[in-house]
Amino acid sequence: MNYPNLEELANQLESKNSRDRLLALVALREVPAEQAVPLIKKVLYDEILPVRSMAIFALGVKPTSECFPILVQLLETDSDYGIRADAAGALGYLEDARALEPLVRALYEDTSWLVRFSAAVSLGNLKDSRASEVLIQALDSTEVVLQQAAIAALGEIGDVESVYRLLEFAGSEDWLLRQRLAEALGNLPVSKSISALKYLQKDSNIPVAQAAAFSLQRLSES
Repeated sequence: MNYPNLEELANQLESKNSRDRLLALVALREVPAEQAVPLIKKVLYDEILPVRSMAIFALGVKPTSECFPILVQLLETDSDYGIRADAAGALGYLEDARALEPLVRALYEDTSWLVRFSAAVSLGNLKDSRASEVLIQALDSTEVVLQQAAIAALGEIGDVESVYRLLEFAGSEDWLLRQRLAEALGNLPVSKSISALKYLQKDSNIPVAQAAAFSLQRLSES
């Protein structure tokens, strides 16, 4: 396979035009991780936030031994909450079990709801049962988006023990919470899930009903 010219991409990443730098990052998707990461690092602290965000995302999908410590440092020390959220998301893409502790800390301690949301989503991506306790606690959050992320993450982890808590959201006024519940229950093969999904299949909100029907089908085929 012919990869993009690395020297040209390196020069493009130093262009004064941010669009050039973004296009170079896009081109690096075709480059093996070991060659791509040194170039991605050139714009990790770019003055243009979209460039930084794309670089951080790129570290999540081009994993090398360097990526994990860089992303943890960004998550724990960067002053921009958007960058911390990006780092949390990229850690989820890495699917590295070591990310559990920094993501849990972010979920507990970060002052930004966006970072906490991103951390919860990534804990689901890790599919590590050790995250279940903190995600169940997040169900009690006053932030609906965090509840949504926690429901989805518990489904991704496949924590059947959490079903009794998740079912509390079957009658929620927020249809997105009910939809996330319907989606999550499709990964939790117990009788209570099936009963709840049959109930949600009759939901007046079409996306909720469709999600429930899809999850029921998935459970019947598993």
